[in-house]
Amino acid sequence: MSTTVAQITVDELKTLIHDTVKETLLETLRDPDAGLELCPEFEAQLRESQAYVEDGGELIAWDEMLQRLGSE
Repeated sequence: MSTTVAQITVDELKTLIHDTVKETLLETLRDPDAGLELCPEFEAQLRESQAYVEDGGELIAWDEMLQRLGSE
């Protein structure tokens, strides 16, 4: 037998809504790549990029990069 909304208390309804919203947010916002490993080549590229920035390398916005590439 199913319980209807009319048969539960306000606190039970609040808990049900809270749990449903929490579950939905966790499903929606979860990291789909969690637990996956980077391939060694990509990890090396990331480390090189990080070192480049730490050594004072220039970062540019995506739009600016496209503009620079288009003007060459």
